[in-house]
Amino acid sequence: MLRLEGLTKTYRTGDQALKAIDLSVPPGQVMALIGPSGAGKSTLIRCINRLVEPTAGKVWLGDTELTHLSARALRRARREMGMIFQEYALVERLTVMENVLSGRLGYVGFWRSFTRRFPQTDVDEAFRLLDRVGLLAMADKRADELSGGQRQRVGICRALIQNPKLLLVDEPTASLDPKTSRQIMRLICELCSERGLAAIINIHDVALAQMFVSRVVGLRLGEIAFDGAPTGLTPEVLTSIYGEEDWEATIQKVEDDEEPAEAAE
Repeated sequence: MLRLEGLTKTYRTGDQALKAIDLSVPPGQVMALIGPSGAGKSTLIRCINRLVEPTAGKVWLGDTELTHLSARALRRARREMGMIFQEYALVERLTVMENVLSGRLGYVGFWRSFTRRFPQTDVDEAFRLLDRVGLLAMADKRADELSGGQRQRVGICRALIQNPKLLLVDEPTASLDPKTSRQIMRLICELCSERGLAAIINIHDVALAQMFVSRVVGLRLGEIAFDGAPTGLTPEVLTSIYGEEDWEATIQKVEDDEEPAEAAE
């Protein structure tokens, strides 16, 4: 599905955000990307869809090599990569439905998108997605009337209506309270399972990652410091990723609080 070969990003300042990253994510796998601030997590996600241009290396999505595509070909390829943002990236003056349908802009012509005249099949799918995430009654509300958790659910719907093969999720719970954070992580994992979607979730909350995903990759200073099951995140491994801390307390919290991913709140 997704394959990174020697992915490197060096900024003009000389700072190297990513150092020859080799990584593969198979179809249907949800992977958490952890690490301290400045480790390169957001840069990695944005290099995949070329919101940030890699300095070197290759990114493969299926049989398509993304790093040398023309602008037009890249626009087509981005249809297969849904992006969910930390700050939601909604147009606040538009309704929930209009924000969800904006995920179809890569498929409809300019005038249809300009006048917001989407095919009925797209509208029907938007209603189905909103129903799935519990926001059907909010379809006509403006985005600026929603809570943080509701906005993130709209962002999830907008990404999924693209019918992507891969989800790139950048800090989906950073602005949310603990209960809503669990609900959002659970929802993302459930939807990926239902649709056979691969996903990379950049997340700061180690305990939350351990609760919901089957694979964790830890970055430190632009390099992979850990790649394995959440159970492999021992105090020694977490220290190698983040530095010295009382990691036994974090691990104990996961053991005490862990809930099955499919459980309903």
